[in-house]
This record gives sequence, structure tokens and C-alpha cells, in this order.
Amino acid sequence: MSERAATRTRETAETSIECTLTIDGTGTAAIDTGIGFFDHMLTSFAKHGLFDLEVECDGDLEIDDHHTVEDVAIVLGEAFDEALGDRSGIVRYADRKVPLDEAVASAVVDVSGRPRFYFDGTFSQEQIGDFTSDMARHFGESLAMNAGLTLHLAVSGENAHHEVEALFKALTRSLDDATRIDERRQGTPSTKGTL
Repeated sequence: MSERAATRTRETAETSIECTLTIDGTGTAAIDTGIGFFDHMLTSFAKHGLFDLEVECDGDLEIDDHHTVEDVAIVLGEAFDEALGDRSGIVRYADRKVPLDEAVASAVVDVSGRPRFYFDGTFSQEQIGDFTSDMARHFGESLAMNAGLTLHLAVSGENAHHEVEALFKALTRSLDDATRIDERRQGTPSTKGTL
């Protein structure tokens, strides 16, 4: 099997990003977005999904965190899409539910090539350090749209740090499961013959 990896870049007036993703990795991460909590979430994303991930982002944080989080998700989604190629042999579907103390989050994913996004829940506090809590929802949406995922996320709890962290962990565990190669499967997992 060839290495499922990709490097993607994005240059706009708002952000400059380089992202390298290896799907079949060991969970190593080198992350620098300028937003401490977001770096923590992306490091957790790599660790718990066993993806090797490098992200370097220089964004317009003097404005707010929106462009940085959104554009990193876009580039990471593009990297997933490129690294998966024709998606031949993948499991395709997965779901995970992850608790973190009082919080619980779930992710249901279809690596379908047809981007859709649904979210259920609210965050208990508006900010976690310099990270706007609702940007976790927007991260999921931007990732799904650019990776070609149908993605359903849900979260509940009493502490936004726990809610967002559980959400990132549920998302990455479901992506790890869905992108795995099933040795029994020949070709693309679709009756159409393509995704």
C-alpha cells in the first residue's frame, strides 16, 4: 500500500498555512497556530487518531481566531481528501462517543465524497482562552466540506473545555476508524463503484 499522506498550503490575506498529514501514522504532532487551546486540540486530534500531523499557521489573530481555525480546517480537509485518493479499501463509516468528565460528544462519519454537516449542542462558555468555543463547530463543518465527509457531531456538558475536547476526540476516533483499510474489501466501498 502506498503512503496515504499529503501536504497542503493556503495563502490568503488572512492566513498563511502549511499542513502535512499522514493518515497511517503514530500520532506525532508539530502544531503552531498561535492559539494555545487550538494547538492543544490539534495535538489531541493527531494523538487520538494516530495521524501524523504538522500545522504551521500565521493568521490575523489581531482580529480574532475565526480565520485561523476555519482556514486550518479547510487545509486539513483538503489534505485528508488528497491522502485518501479514490478511497479504495476503506471502512468508510464510523461512529464514536467520547466522554470527558461531565461532557460527552459523539461523531458519526461517512467518508463519502459528499460533504454534509450537522451539529447538535451548545457550548457552556463562550471562550476557552483565546479560542471561541463555537469555532469547534465551525472547524467540524469546514473539515467536512473540504474532506468530502458527511459528518454529524453532537455535544453536551457543563464545561466548554471538556465539551470541545471531547468533540475533537470523538471526531478523530471516528475518522481513524472510517479511514482504515479493510483487507477484505476490494475497491471502493460503494455499489456505484466510486465515491
